Amino acid sequence: MSTSDCLIVVSNRLPVTVRTTASDCSLEWSGGGLVSALTPVLRETGGCWVGWTGTDYHETVAESLDRWSSQQNYSLEPVFLTPAEEASYYEGFSNEIIWPLFHGLPSRCQFDSTYWAGYRAVNAKFADGVERVAGNGGFIWVHDYHLMMLAENLRARGVIERLAYFHHIPFPAPDTFETLPWRSEVLRALMRFDSLGFQTPRDRRNFVESLHRCLPGVQVSGVGERLRVRFEDHWSNIGTYPISIDYSALSAEASGPDVTTEAEKIRQGCSGTAIILGVDRLDYTKGIPERLIAFQTLLRSDPEVRGRVTMIQLVVPSREHIQEYIELRRRIERLVSNINGEYSSPGWVPVHYFYRAVSRTELLAFYRAAQVALITPLKDGMNLVAKEFCASRIDNRGVLVLSEFAGAAAELRNGALLVNPHDTEKVAELVASALRMTESEQRIRMELMRRQIESYDVFRWSESFNIESKPSPSLIQDLRAAPAHMSH
Repeated sequence: MSTSDCLIVVSNRLPVTVRTTASDCSLEWSGGGLVSALTPVLRETGGCWVGWTGTDYHETVAESLDRWSSQQNYSLEPVFLTPAEEASYYEGFSNEIIWPLFHGLPSRCQFDSTYWAGYRAVNAKFADGVERVAGNGGFIWVHDYHLMMLAENLRARGVIERLAYFHHIPFPAPDTFETLPWRSEVLRALMRFDSLGFQTPRDRRNFVESLHRCLPGVQVSGVGERLRVRFEDHWSNIGTYPISIDYSALSAEASGPDVTTEAEKIRQGCSGTAIILGVDRLDYTKGIPERLIAFQTLLRSDPEVRGRVTMIQLVVPSREHIQEYIELRRRIERLVSNINGEYSSPGWVPVHYFYRAVSRTELLAFYRAAQVALITPLKDGMNLVAKEFCASRIDNRGVLVLSEFAGAAAELRNGALLVNPHDTEKVAELVASALRMTESEQRIRMELMRRQIESYDVFRWSESFNIESKPSPSLIQDLRAAPAHMSH
């Protein structure tokens, strides 16, 4: 990313979480892969982050965001949503339609036209926020499925800045995507971006095939990882750009004394047993129940590991008021209770379960303390936990057991043990192999993965995404010639 460009990042949420009381408002850093990936980029380049506060408008919130921005290298431009907008756009269209559909679970979708109307209206509201901060020659980088209509809204306002879109979650196969009643409208809007990026070649291929199915007249040229697509006299660049992490900062922090001390406390708290670590946001795509069943299978089939291994499962709360997530949490906690009830012995509890957010220092300490990271989503766009685990292993030890359905599998397959998370018996076998792996083999595998992540870190990701992202000359000409009312 050129530092001469003004970078505007647009995502569903701002990188801070707003905590409000009757008389006060406080801000704290948010977790999640998007914030972890983009915060280092914005700190380096400067610019602005546009996103929802998680609240409706409140003067105290706006003032707190202004004070926070004045202390950073970049500013925050808040978008405020009413409860009705949140219900239709976020809880409805984003979480009850796009999230399950794009993860290959159309049976979970609730296709409601009021959700679609709300989604379009809120995308227009985000466009208002972007328009307030956009300037000449900038680069507007839109993130993820919440904002697929944004380029169309911005073009209608006469915005001619470079518009790029990065799709963080999987993009489904055409047969699944066609289930979406508003499929053509979504694709038309996406084709108003100058660049579109996907995590894996499979996601990019699914998108292009969906274009061919749903948008007659689309033209695709190019081969390999970068394609040029023309639709209605507008050219878009479409490529594969696997998201990454700030490798240098994370590995340096993992070597610090606070992390080292905390990691040793974790090991002592597990009585020196080998630690198997799972780290996930609460979601049905993460495969947490299947992972616990696999661990239960390991304990049942291999009595030798009992008392010698401990599973630590961290679950970060998410969408806690949605019934499906409430039920998922209950299922996870029943499995933990059943395993501990069946296999615990004096001085040893098989599963240590934490349902809460953890600090960065504590998370790095868990990474450092673990012998095996068990990362087994049923489907995941990338999964940065896998990369964070490797980057934190400054000792070049530890084993990564990774779902073949995580986007990270394509980059880390030379060092990770790949597994189908639905095959719980095979997962148990691979975990047993990981626990027996020699230190020399661990070192070889971990060094391969660490080199890959170091060479393709978050800064290289952002730079590669900016390649050939200039708006097409025909688009600029059309917009400059547009009637004045189009800018309102």
